[in-house]
Amino acid sequence: MKIANITASLHRHEIDLPGIGESIESRMFVFVEVETDTGLKGLGCTGQFLPWSTMPCIEDHIFPLIKGMDVFHTEAIHSKVWKQLNNRAYTGVISNALSAIDIALWDLKGKIVGKSVSELLGGYSREAYTYATFGYPFFDEQQIADYAKKFLADGHTMLKMVVGGEPTRTWKDDVRRVYAAREAIGPDVDLMIDANCYFNPHDAFMLAKAVEDANLKWFEEPIQQNDARALADLRSRVKIPIAAGQMEGNRWRFRELVVHHAVDVLQPNVLYNGGYTEALKVAHLAQAFNLPMANGGGWPIFNMHILAGVMNGGPVEFHYGMWMTGKHFFNGTPDPVNGKMTIPDAPGLGFTPNYEALKDGRVKDPKGSQFTGRDAHGYLLRETIEKKNA
Repeated sequence: MKIANITASLHRHEIDLPGIGESIESRMFVFVEVETDTGLKGLGCTGQFLPWSTMPCIEDHIFPLIKGMDVFHTEAIHSKVWKQLNNRAYTGVISNALSAIDIALWDLKGKIVGKSVSELLGGYSREAYTYATFGYPFFDEQQIADYAKKFLADGHTMLKMVVGGEPTRTWKDDVRRVYAAREAIGPDVDLMIDANCYFNPHDAFMLAKAVEDANLKWFEEPIQQNDARALADLRSRVKIPIAAGQMEGNRWRFRELVVHHAVDVLQPNVLYNGGYTEALKVAHLAQAFNLPMANGGGWPIFNMHILAGVMNGGPVEFHYGMWMTGKHFFNGTPDPVNGKMTIPDAPGLGFTPNYEALKDGRVKDPKGSQFTGRDAHGYLLRETIEKKNA
């Protein structure tokens, strides 16, 4: 089957967490459909970063280049895009655009042969462990403790909270928040922290040393720009395992993390890393160095396939906002049950677009994609909450 058409559109969903009473997160994504010459469609997705550049990259640059190519020839498609549009290994917009198209192509492959994407990627398992990201950066110690208990009561067995990102706080405030979460969930539940590349090397070290007794499963992306040299230095000085990689745009960036001994866990995200075609290369690189993988950056319904498909796949991140966004815009998405999720039986990705929801949530005006009182991830800033409550 040949590629006949590719479309891209931007969609937005407001996230309400029970007990808050207002949207705490505004989640956007670029939705892509690849249509074959027989009329069969595959769906793909990339995140909210630079969407008004990503969509024309998809429709005006990549599509004309790969139109008429066989949907099964993903290596040839990637090679053509790299050589003619990205021979200097840019990341960002080009990686995001290619990721969404590649996901849709693998969805098509699965539908054509009647297999799930995870089976096509290796078929290691039909299940994957899960963790829930519950701890928003603006939560104080009491909120962190309360929601940690709530998510445990809902059946989650591993939890992650965000540190950094709040201009009114320091790393010392995060120390108190981390220990509040650990005290609330007890000593045996896995707890992770994620800085979203917020800290400079000094503050990342100070925080990591101060929470070493909290028995953390990993410290995710603690340092600005995922500086491989600085991450390696931090890893050599603290006891907490280091994880990184969710926004890296190609295998060479992951190679830097590996050869510098910068991480204990690699975290490719198929929405940003070039799709399943590139993430599979990262998985095999990790295997060669005896490194496990895990999902960072959310979007579990897409990343579950790579992590279930390969032998070194680890837990899938059910980030609350992206989890709820997936459930809202797609039909047939799986939920975690007692710390595990199962790949759907349906072929391809195993779920389908909710076109009515997509229509209602479409963003057509570039001004409608700007965050007011929110950070780059769409989180409501603490100072905005304080102003509203004043």
